[in-house]
Amino acid sequence: MKINNFGTSGINPYKSQMNKLDKAAKTTANATDKIEISSTAKEMQQVSHYAASRQAKVDELKIQIENGNYKVNPNEIANSILNFYKK
Repeated sequence: MKINNFGTSGINPYKSQMNKLDKAAKTTANATDKIEISSTAKEMQQVSHYAASRQAKVDELKIQIENGNYKVNPNEIANSILNFYKK
């Protein structure tokens, strides 16, 4: 009695799987990453204008504290705290 080969004879399923992995590796190796920064993000990075105005405010507060002219408004502080926790 002779038995004929049934199905896919002569094909190594592991070899075909390795070929698929090799092809996938080649396509990812050839791909290059690219990053684009929007103009809005670039504007946000330009904080030198804000830094200068902020430093001026800090210097003004330092002078007021050193001279004893700085007064704390408790109502504004309480309102700020309430607004912070209401959010």
